[in-house]
Amino acid sequence: MGKRKIKALGVVLGLVTLLCGCQIGDTQFVFQKNTANKKEVFTLNGEACSLTEAKLYLSNYRNIYGNAYGIELWGYDFGEDSLEEYIKEVTIDELTRIACMEQIAKSQELELTEEEEKKIKEMAEIYYDSLSEEEISYIGASKKNIESYYESYALAQKLYDSLTQNINIEVSDDEARVIRIQQIYVTNANNASAVNQKLTNGEDFAAVASNYNEAAVVETTVARGTLPEAVEEIAFNLDNDAVSGMIESDGGYYFIKCLNKFEEELTEANKANIIVKREKAQFEDAYLDFTEKAEYDLNEELWESVAIAEEETITTDSFFEVFEENW
Repeated sequence: MGKRKIKALGVVLGLVTLLCGCQIGDTQFVFQKNTANKKEVFTLNGEACSLTEAKLYLSNYRNIYGNAYGIELWGYDFGEDSLEEYIKEVTIDELTRIACMEQIAKSQELELTEEEEKKIKEMAEIYYDSLSEEEISYIGASKKNIESYYESYALAQKLYDSLTQNINIEVSDDEARVIRIQQIYVTNANNASAVNQKLTNGEDFAAVASNYNEAAVVETTVARGTLPEAVEEIAFNLDNDAVSGMIESDGGYYFIKCLNKFEEELTEANKANIIVKREKAQFEDAYLDFTEKAEYDLNEELWESVAIAEEETITTDSFFEVFEENW
């Protein structure tokens, strides 16, 4: 077993997505006490994640990520990092995250209600019945195992809800405001002077941008926190069709034209994003404090030896979906 630092930031970002009602890289694992007859993928403060648990998540992620957007990705060349390596990394990170969250939940004496336990039994029944004989053989999980995995997942959900229940959900239009702009960004001072002169002379902004802009796009929508601070301060104070002067920032020079200073639909959608960010910030305090003190050992030799099932009969991908639909 090798000591390995828990990926705290990734953990928070991934988990929060799931536990917000959206979808958290859907992950969750229950750890069991060390036993002589079970291989342990990792231990967290002495509690172990078994190979059976890891295979269940690995097989689900294999089919979720390997067939993203309805496209079969296994035949594609991903360079040095293979798709299999990526999926295994996602799997171990998510197992670790849920293990952390379950232990925090238990330390705060969070428990599932009888009604929640009933739901979990129903979920386990649904998911287990969806597995083929080949999948049951590969994963090695019993219906009771699956119940325990859903219990951990649910405790993680309850922990997140508990830690973020007092978040201020009031977001003003100005804080969430999204604007539509055209931009020109150049790194060369001479080019910046040329752009400035052309715009001062009244030349069309888009036409000038087509010849000078070094940014990825000319027209885009931006929310607060997207642009460098000096650029944002000016851009968010422009009226429709107004053009800024030259703004030196971020190692270059910006010119901004405001097309719409208030994108109403995008602003409303951004309010939800801001609330999620607030939840993440509050959640991080408890989560990062735990990970900094946690004793975490990854059995790297065992994990490296695990291969993703390539059999066409291993198609299971609904473990997380069943939870979302029935919780």
